[in-house]
Amino acid sequence: MSEIRTLEQQELPESLALSQFAFQYELSAEEQEDRSSWTDPKQIWGYFVQGKLAAKLQINQFHTWLNGQRFAMGGIAGVATWPEYRRNGMVAKLLLQALKVMKEQGQTVSFLSPFKFEFYRKYGWETYIDYLKYEIPADKLPKFHAPEGSSIVRVTREWELLNPIYEQYALQFNGMLKRDASWWNNRYFKNKKGTVALYVNAKGERTGYVFYQVKEYTATIHEMVFLDEETRRGLWKFIADHDSMISKVEVKAPADDQLPFLVHDPKFKQEKITYFSARIVDVEAFLKQYRFEPRKEVEPIYLRISDLQADWNDGIFQLQFTGSGEKAEVTKLVEGEQPAEERILSCSIQTLAALFMSYQKSGFMAKIERLQGSQELVARLEAAIPQRTTYLADFF
Repeated sequence: MSEIRTLEQQELPESLALSQFAFQYELSAEEQEDRSSWTDPKQIWGYFVQGKLAAKLQINQFHTWLNGQRFAMGGIAGVATWPEYRRNGMVAKLLLQALKVMKEQGQTVSFLSPFKFEFYRKYGWETYIDYLKYEIPADKLPKFHAPEGSSIVRVTREWELLNPIYEQYALQFNGMLKRDASWWNNRYFKNKKGTVALYVNAKGERTGYVFYQVKEYTATIHEMVFLDEETRRGLWKFIADHDSMISKVEVKAPADDQLPFLVHDPKFKQEKITYFSARIVDVEAFLKQYRFEPRKEVEPIYLRISDLQADWNDGIFQLQFTGSGEKAEVTKLVEGEQPAEERILSCSIQTLAALFMSYQKSGFMAKIERLQGSQELVARLEAAIPQRTTYLADFF
């Protein structure tokens, strides 16, 4: 007999054992007790065979930002199966259950870190982010100057100090995590060692911070957040002033970062890494909340979406724009209400995610035949979707 259900508190050790085996890490007894203290078993869905946990996944209740709007997001994590139960479709059934649960919980979008992109694409998730990873030798660090009156202040790990700065920074991207006290304290600070330093401008405003660790002559920057160019340069000057004790700096940055152009010698190791995948869980609710690009021509758009896993997303949606076109009245059309075929744009749920996360443009998706419709309609959709850089500074 098999069943899919959420875990009970006493089953968390079994879940942790599976995670440690699948992801090849070890937790001490103290660490296991600590993790169990802040883990909600009702967020973990297990596939049980004869009462034994065979496979599982976790649905984290997060929020993310898209075009400056906050969206409820289901963060899928900890997907694992014991080897003796693999290739029996258990994870597939758990993912289908997760989609239903996330829809019921009002989570219109979902993110996950795929072990294999091809696998999760089958279930509607699509790549939505790349980031840059730099390895900068000490002699190639930026030679910036800090404005008179500015300062660097070392601070303790207090999330209340950093979160207001982080949120202003995160709002400019699509896909960043909204952090709360639990995330900062139980996941962010706990998993990283090092020093936190604030940048304070001449007006006394806190406009950025860097969280970093120096070890074995390497400065690892866990996170560098800046709200303007002055702050970026001030923080990099601070890091460069460690040159007597480091041989290199390692840091990751958004895909559109321009640091190499700003330094005196940009010939250092730069790697582009494909990171997370996104899925639209509930198309109608997602589109109703979505903020479109303001524009003069706001003719309606008809989208035919195919979603093999979530039938509530399968069909034709009418987007009737209001005002300057920033918001849309969204209706899923029933049979008999459908417009002429030449007025419809068609795509899969994966393509929709890539488009509306601003990871890919409509013109490109049409060119590679993942978006079907006339050139006029493709251009209309592209004009309606704001273009922002996708980024995620966290991992789950």
